[in-house]
Amino acid sequence: MIAEWVLVVLVVLAVVMAATALAVALRGRSGAAPAETATGDDRPRAAVVVNPTKVAPGTRAEVTLVCVDLGWRDPLWLETTVDDPGTGQTEEALRQGVDLVIACGGDGTVRTVAEVLAGTGTPMGLLPAGTGNLLARTIGTPLNGIGAATRVALSGDERKIDVGRIRVDEEPDDRVFLVMAGMGFDAAIMQNTPEALKGRVGPLAYVISGMRALRGRRAHVQLRFDDGPRLDRRTRTVVVGNSGTLLGGLVLMPEAHIDDGQLDIVNLAPKGIPGWIAVAGRVITRTRRGHARVEHWQARSIDIEAESPQPSQLDGDPIGDVSRLRIRVEPSTLVMRVPVPPPSDTPDPG
Repeated sequence: MIAEWVLVVLVVLAVVMAATALAVALRGRSGAAPAETATGDDRPRAAVVVNPTKVAPGTRAEVTLVCVDLGWRDPLWLETTVDDPGTGQTEEALRQGVDLVIACGGDGTVRTVAEVLAGTGTPMGLLPAGTGNLLARTIGTPLNGIGAATRVALSGDERKIDVGRIRVDEEPDDRVFLVMAGMGFDAAIMQNTPEALKGRVGPLAYVISGMRALRGRRAHVQLRFDDGPRLDRRTRTVVVGNSGTLLGGLVLMPEAHIDDGQLDIVNLAPKGIPGWIAVAGRVITRTRRGHARVEHWQARSIDIEAESPQPSQLDGDPIGDVSRLRIRVEPSTLVMRVPVPPPSDTPDPG
């Protein structure tokens, strides 16, 4: 009997870790006038929009050395602030007429920089310095070593990728996401994990939060894809993905690609521990078959409306409780610098 209980506990922990992997995961150039043409230096120049809380001492010097080594000028170094997580800095980079903007930080910094760059034609590079780094994982940007990632940003191939645009409730302006947006369980984990707990135990904090959230109730939502009929569903979480890759190589949406001109949707509606075990099995085996409480769709526009406000997130950043998410794909609008050739384990090599 004791052995059976040990097995049950191990299975529950595996389910929570798979579910919280989702939550952790889920945490215009043409008119610009170059400001430094008077120097007479015609070498290309990059701007680095950096979250100073995410980088180690010496990062700026290392990036500068790579720039000079590859024939670029010293980079324009622009640090984010609490009041401005990257929008103003990226706009300033475009005003300076730089040839490339590099986002250095976590997924939130990457998303903010991309929101400004989308549609401008100015390429974007990545210096992953967060916990999830899901876009970097998806396209194969090196995760270990600022120098290696800088070289990809400066000399890699250019790949046009899609972005998701999302309207939250009655807000007048769209927001952008690059990886995943969602409503429900995953966002609740991110929203309810105390910063102090994360500081003490690191990623284990999300597991603790996920264990607490397992017993939550399913919510009633209405889903509409493109011009199709409205679908009534019970859900623990609805996730819309431009990419389907989670931490640890787990794939939530096996058919999602960042440049296919459409978004993938998954509805997870487990009921009890058996339901969560089925969800974990679907993620691990990368299949779209096998359990009625896990559904997949693909669409260019998605409307999610909840009966009551639900926790929601964009690329892993909680945005509070919302009632409606209207989402659409904007194909091939962001130019990314990617490795040449992509590493063999790249989830979406293009």
